[in-house]
Amino acid sequence: MSTNYTLTYDEGVKGFPSFYSFFPDFMMGMNNYFYTFKGGNLYRHNTNSIRNQYYGVNYSSNITSVFNENPLVNKVFKTIALESDDAWSFNGSSDQQTGNFIESSFFKLKEGDYYAFLRAEGTTETNVPGQYIDIPANSAQFPLRSVNGIANCTTVDATNPASVIINFALDISIGSILSVGDLIYFGDPNVSPITPTLGGVLLNINVDLQNSINQIIIDTTITNTAGVVVGQAPSDADYIFFIKSGVAESHGLLGHYCVFELRNNNTAAVELFAVMADVMKSFP
Repeated sequence: MSTNYTLTYDEGVKGFPSFYSFFPDFMMGMNNYFYTFKGGNLYRHNTNSIRNQYYGVNYSSNITSVFNENPLVNKVFKTIALESDDAWSFNGSSDQQTGNFIESSFFKLKEGDYYAFLRAEGTTETNVPGQYIDIPANSAQFPLRSVNGIANCTTVDATNPASVIINFALDISIGSILSVGDLIYFGDPNVSPITPTLGGVLLNINVDLQNSINQIIIDTTITNTAGVVVGQAPSDADYIFFIKSGVAESHGLLGHYCVFELRNNNTAAVELFAVMADVMKSFP
């Protein structure tokens, strides 16, 4: 299906800087006003207080651009800042990660700018506690820095799906990086490569080596935005690893560049002056 756009030409840049969603039957300029015809009706533009409304339909403002400084260097894009009088939604991708979406409500106003951190793909919690997006992580995430391994477990007690106990050998150090709220994954170590499966969200870490306790407890009843349970208890001897909560610890967006789209649905006048990002060199 073809998509119709209205393009504007700028003599100053000798090009077409903007695409508009409305598609008139005819257009003309007269007496410093812009007129269009649609369905036999005459419209005069830029005279009403409602922005982004054409022929009774509300549209959004979309801006697409790219951060591409030092294109040969692999970087981590950590935050996004908007010098604007309103928050926009952000959708970013790179040559290594895609789908890094941030709702406009996630931006916080600080010193006149709107700030948000780039969440690792697939680990953003929804507005309902305990619910995560439909696919908490995908295959593109696992080779990246956001995944941390623990070890093969010894036994699993899945009597209570909301409190599954995963035991480890006493000589295994669970480590201090793991924290409550992280997503726990598992895989069969006898299958190469390991196919990760979501176990659940970490509830507790119990380490008491003197009493032969070295375990974690997870909730496998977590649901996605559709209300479907997405967790699953591992089996004995499965390999256990985890992804940090994207809300608690941002791994950012990894790549040589970052292509982003900003979207604003405000029907009032909105100004956007600059888009900024905190970027650091990646050290694998």
